[in-house]
Amino acid sequence: MIVTPGVIDTFKARSKVVSTIRRYLEDKEFLEVETPVLESAAGGADARPFVTYHNTLRRDFTLRIATELHLKRLVVGGLEKVFEIGRIFRNEGMSSRHNPEFTSIELYQAYADYNDMMALTETLIREASQAVLGVTKVEYQGQELDFGQPFRRATMHALVLEATGVNFEAFSSNSSSNKDEGNGLEAAKEAAIKALQASPEDTRAEQGKIATAPSVGHVLNEVFEALVESTLQQPTFVLDHPVEISPLAKPHRTRSGVVERFELFVAGRELANSFSELTDPVDQRNRLEAQVAAHQSAIAAAAKEAATTNGAASVNTNGNNSNATANGTESGTEDDDEAPYEVKLDEDFLTALEYGMPPTGGMGMGIDRLVMLLTDSASIRDVIAFPLMK
Repeated sequence: MIVTPGVIDTFKARSKVVSTIRRYLEDKEFLEVETPVLESAAGGADARPFVTYHNTLRRDFTLRIATELHLKRLVVGGLEKVFEIGRIFRNEGMSSRHNPEFTSIELYQAYADYNDMMALTETLIREASQAVLGVTKVEYQGQELDFGQPFRRATMHALVLEATGVNFEAFSSNSSSNKDEGNGLEAAKEAAIKALQASPEDTRAEQGKIATAPSVGHVLNEVFEALVESTLQQPTFVLDHPVEISPLAKPHRTRSGVVERFELFVAGRELANSFSELTDPVDQRNRLEAQVAAHQSAIAAAAKEAATTNGAASVNTNGNNSNATANGTESGTEDDDEAPYEVKLDEDFLTALEYGMPPTGGMGMGIDRLVMLLTDSASIRDVIAFPLMK
């Protein structure tokens, strides 16, 4: 650090970003709070948690994968504007954009929705840019990003239609029975795979995910991530996601099949995520139970596949089974990031919703990725003082 030019300046900028956001929110009467890192049930995101063991209580806990559910419980308790800046832990892959532990801000405001959160998100980013650089036009990896102009707003359906010519809304809106839904899903998969095959990039992994996607909404999201996400260089709010991939968001007030949600993309990567929060406890329980069931089904399918593979290996008399283990190809080694994992219901959160949560807007943003943009840092490791290294 002391011998590398610019490193100290990067961490000074990081400190200024955090203090600017904190000061702005406090001036708007948001209350900063702290929520538990150890949780009985990891919730608030669909991500693999780290699991640890408490010796005295003799039970497993997970490190939090989001602060969302505890912050919402505080809103239920009467704190109408809350935020937390803190560490999040996800037991997933590592890359120039991903570190297993990272810093995020999550905030919740009663009597607000995702439109209010869009305005607040724009303001926070502009304030941070002004504080660090004195301008709202930022040079990042050879291109200019303009945070001074109103951010572009477009729905996920519209962006995918623009990129592929395929209107995925047609596959879901025409379904009037289970049979029709199945036909619509198969047609969506066929159209999506055809669109991916036309791409000059290698999309075989994405095609595999589409082939097993359980809904048109999942298909749409896979196409978006494969063909659209990397093209969103200037700040863009991607609106109105499929309900199937947004279990914590409120149904859209005028459009069926989608929710009031946005993700903010800058330089081809997600920077922020926001909902008009789901407040109906019955709907919320149904969605979370469906999420748990989907994970349990994936676990069962993986176990069945492993049993079949092991059974076939056991009849091999040439000793190749031990070589597979040595080469790291046995289940649970190379493919751990893709392996299914258990998800539990957070009954305390659901009970809190039953008491009643006011209409609420919520937003989460990655502090590390924001600092990357404002310091022209190519890797997330460049903006974390002690990143986890391979």
